[in-house]
Amino acid sequence: MLLKINKIYLTTQIYFNYLNMTKKIDLFINIAKLSYILSKTLDWKLWWIWFNDFIVLYHLNKAPENKLRRIDLAEMVWLSASGVTRLLLPMEKIGLVNKESNPNDARVSYVILAPGGKTKFTEALERFEIFNEEVISSDSNEKVLATKLFIDEIVEKIKM
Repeated sequence: MLLKINKIYLTTQIYFNYLNMTKKIDLFINIAKLSYILSKTLDWKLWWIWFNDFIVLYHLNKAPENKLRRIDLAEMVWLSASGVTRLLLPMEKIGLVNKESNPNDARVSYVILAPGGKTKFTEALERFEIFNEEVISSDSNEKVLATKLFIDEIVEKIKM
């Protein structure tokens, strides 16, 4: 009798562990789905600027003197040094960003928000705010903050 009860308990425990794991897998799948849909939607909604370009301009706009070391920007946009270079080349060509060398260290270069990039960023930010209002209700601030903190926590654990 005890063996039968232990089997039922063990089966129930495995089932609940499976359900818990499935919920976590679903969470990661939904995050990936959101990332894909958000990127595609914003590429269309931001007009003449890709979402990846917007992310670069966003970080440069927030930076002191609108300037970041290339390697720091690469980390902020989740790319390698060569990946950020490939991302920045077309942005430099159309006048969104400028390149600046470091006179003290030839290995270090900076990315600067160009005047054209500031203009495009301001225009895109206005459209982004309209998109935010369409998607996220104004009374969702607590949910937004909680979700941001939860995602930040997951990112930090993955980066370890």
